[in-house]
Amino acid sequence: MSLKRLNIRGISYSQTQNGAYALILKESGGNRQLPIVIGAFEAQSIAIALEKEISPPRPLTHDLFKSFAERYGIVVKQVIIHKLVDGVFYSSLICEKDKIEEIIDARTSDAIALAVRFKAPVFTYENILDEAGIQQQISADKDLVDEDEDSDELIEELINTPISEQNDYSSLSMDELNKMLQEAVSNENYELAASIRDEISKR
Repeated sequence: MSLKRLNIRGISYSQTQNGAYALILKESGGNRQLPIVIGAFEAQSIAIALEKEISPPRPLTHDLFKSFAERYGIVVKQVIIHKLVDGVFYSSLICEKDKIEEIIDARTSDAIALAVRFKAPVFTYENILDEAGIQQQISADKDLVDEDEDSDELIEELINTPISEQNDYSSLSMDELNKMLQEAVSNENYELAASIRDEISKR
């Protein structure tokens, strides 16, 4: 399986889950994006590491890990998001000490917070992007353009409904789901897009 490099595109606040954020990773050289829901602390830690002009008065947990690792000659070389199970991403830190590599299991949010601090690249496998990636721009096909107004209103209503209230997409056609996905991505509602994407994948 080939590895694909990912770049951090941004972090957006979750409109549907209190205290949660969506970390958006973009495929290098491609147009697929990988939205990952993370906690507020991890989002803050990643944002601070990305913002060079912000320096917290005391080290955050991920800063402490970096200082500790460097003191003992350990370097994080890269992060690999290697598995996706029931919507949960699993990651590994590839570390090196004295030219010996070790693989350490980590939550994806923690792994990326450390990757930013060590300036380490982030990768995932092609099959994970195929399964969970969302196209940045989705071209409308003929069937979507010809949909009637009732369908458009239904899609708009669902897009504006919190994900927690959207438990059943069974009554929607594939065309309606694809149009909802397009609208959600356009509105940068990546959590909803991920939910719709999962339903499309199931079918």
